[in-house]
Amino acid sequence: MSVQETFVSHLIELRTRVMHALFAFVAAFVVLFLWPGSGPIYDFLAAPLMQALPEGTRMIATGVITPFMVPVKVTAMVAFMLALPYLLYQAWAFIAPGLYEHEKKLALPIVVLSTVLFLIGVAFCYYFVFGKVFSFINDFAPKSITPAPDIEAYFSFVITMFLAFGATFETPIVVILLVRFGVVSVEKLKEARPYVIVGAFIVAAVVTPPDVLSQFMLALPMCVLYEVGLFLARFVGRRAAEPKAPEEMARE
Repeated sequence: MSVQETFVSHLIELRTRVMHALFAFVAAFVVLFLWPGSGPIYDFLAAPLMQALPEGTRMIATGVITPFMVPVKVTAMVAFMLALPYLLYQAWAFIAPGLYEHEKKLALPIVVLSTVLFLIGVAFCYYFVFGKVFSFINDFAPKSITPAPDIEAYFSFVITMFLAFGATFETPIVVILLVRFGVVSVEKLKEARPYVIVGAFIVAAVVTPPDVLSQFMLALPMCVLYEVGLFLARFVGRRAAEPKAPEEMARE
């Protein structure tokens, strides 16, 4: 098979994988849109804020189509998270044929673990962080203020926080990959620990609301997960030093 034919076949396979991933996302979105519906899904997302606000407080929508579009966006976000394992599987299936056997043994666990850690980060943000932060902000606010959160602003806030915590919980994966591919050693990462701690609080200050509680709740897991990554990277680094199989050497 010529180089051009090989390139075309890869493009066809990529298109097929993308179509399968898109179909999974659309299917999840349609199912969620029909049941339980965009409204209940948004109500579930807004529950931590509504529980922290005074009884009887309701959110507002300042745009004409905002009451429809924002719940639809929330439904799309949930559909994406539900379809995420299958989306990553499609990415894995596309790149797997080009990997060596020892790379496949690492890549698949990395894909699975990164998915799980991202979803854990989102769940940690929703079930633990939101309640604490919203209660803190509500208690701190002057009693003369009547809160009336805008649903679009709240959705933007939620997306930012979910991405921040989801990415934070990927810290062990980043550490493992850095060590596995020889970018930096475990010893160097240990020496960089003070800079990582400072960096974690700087990142938390940038991406979270301007309150100490939410910043601490993002920076602390980042530091803890960095230590977890250092612990796991020691074992991954040892495997990287093992001799390759004869068939892998022949491919090189």
